Amino acid sequence: MRSLHIAATGMLAQQTNVEVISNNIANMSTTGFKRRRAEFQDLIYQNLRRVGSTSSDTGTIVPAGVQLGLGTKIAAVYRIHEQGNLQQTENRFDIAIRGPGYFRIELPNGDFAYTRDGTFGLSPQGEVVTADGFRLLPGVLIPQAARDVTINANGEVLVKLDGQVAPANVGQITIAIFANEAGLEAIGDNLFLETPASGQAQIGVPGGPGFGNLMQGFIETSNVNVVSEITSLITAQRAYEMNSKVITASDEMLSTLTRLR
Repeated sequence: MRSLHIAATGMLAQQTNVEVISNNIANMSTTGFKRRRAEFQDLIYQNLRRVGSTSSDTGTIVPAGVQLGLGTKIAAVYRIHEQGNLQQTENRFDIAIRGPGYFRIELPNGDFAYTRDGTFGLSPQGEVVTADGFRLLPGVLIPQAARDVTINANGEVLVKLDGQVAPANVGQITIAIFANEAGLEAIGDNLFLETPASGQAQIGVPGGPGFGNLMQGFIETSNVNVVSEITSLITAQRAYEMNSKVITASDEMLSTLTRLR
């Protein structure tokens, strides 16, 4: 009975849907997190009577035919790249990107990673690093004698030094954009890797054409909408229950056959 297997694919699909939603809700407080959405496709069809085939030797055509679907499958899990809210922290090394762009991070193995999480600090040497100690690229070194640090909207790092009236420029923060942000590979810790699907990173100065601006003393919050996620969760749960009822009904029909004498 096909309905057993069809309903089983529906239950598996909704289970995946619930897993995606639960991950969104779990990361509702994760800095720079982008919510995900599961997309599904129908499976192949069995042609019991092929549409467009001839139904007689006079050339009459079957207008609709008989096609039976075999269920559903997961097609993709998309990231929704809409801007999260900007929350003021008053930490001078917290930086938010308003608009497109990713910070470039150097991993311990020498690879490059990208992130929207602008929660930065200083290493013992005075370099700007992530919460895990990974270096922000290009490297920015803050002098120990700096009394104040300003990061403007274009990514220039300006420090106030004793004996100097004008602030000194000690670095330029650049950001990266991609032709297809959905093609980035998430590796955890708010980090992404470039892939053939994302295209090569285009590096530029914040505020340039196609690049967002920087805001010092702010972080970008998660773009998860809890009300929307709870609504989607209830819908997925009801869809799971309906598929399970199809399995129950199919089982009862089979039981009726086995009781025939």
